[in-house]
Amino acid sequence: MRRNPVVAGTFYEGTREGLIERLKWCFLHKLGPGKLPKLNVSGPRRLVGIISPHAGYMYSGPIAAHGYSVLAEDGVVDIVVIIGPNHHGMGAPLAVYPRGVWVTPLGEVPVADDVVNKLVKHTGIIEKDTTAHLYEHSLEVQLPFLQYTLGEDFKIVPITMLIQNYDTSVALADALVHTLEGYNHIIIASTDFTHYEPHERAREKDMKAIERIVNLDTKGLYDVIFEMDISMCGYGPVMVLMEYSRKVGARNVNFLKYATSGDITKDYSSVVGYASLVMME
Repeated sequence: MRRNPVVAGTFYEGTREGLIERLKWCFLHKLGPGKLPKLNVSGPRRLVGIISPHAGYMYSGPIAAHGYSVLAEDGVVDIVVIIGPNHHGMGAPLAVYPRGVWVTPLGEVPVADDVVNKLVKHTGIIEKDTTAHLYEHSLEVQLPFLQYTLGEDFKIVPITMLIQNYDTSVALADALVHTLEGYNHIIIASTDFTHYEPHERAREKDMKAIERIVNLDTKGLYDVIFEMDISMCGYGPVMVLMEYSRKVGARNVNFLKYATSGDITKDYSSVVGYASLVMME
């Protein structure tokens, strides 16, 4: 089973050479970390998870690069669970890709089907389903960053969330705690923040959400999103990572970078917000 890329050539370059150059651009950009990643094979492995944006690399790539720079410094990872929103409304409410490989211009990434099977067994709410993943970009855009940072020796567990309420997020976090015990792993929660509002208003709203994330206040994040009408598309995946981090005792949240699409285009009238944060032991 092969999941071929659907946003190669649009969200990021469609050739290997072009994509590598774009990834370098992301890391070296003035909004990025300012250096290329170098994998620390003897790293401390304190990283538990990353909150990472998923827009086109031209817009959010430099912000995403901050989280992947921390990943490179932290060391080798075997299993990467990637959780993103279901933008298209297709497929199962909670859908994990069952087996096979995901393809990018940088090569193939295998699915950790043993972990998938354990996860499905531990919870009655997630289904093996490919339909939800057919056109979803929020997971796909993380893969070239992972390949560029980690190389070839890792597997993925791709999960989409159509249902993103608080109770579902807590249940999925519980299932991941039981499933991932004993694996060398991280979790990536894929989200953008406020969509299509003026820059200052977007930033004001997003900082309210980020404040809850930094404090690992999962219910507080859920509440403020609805109280302030924050159009954060992946709040469910973020809540999963927050709850998972609390349950495994990873209470150090580092807020690395925030910017909007306006910081790239210089059009601040209607922007999308992007943030990079990491959860550490």
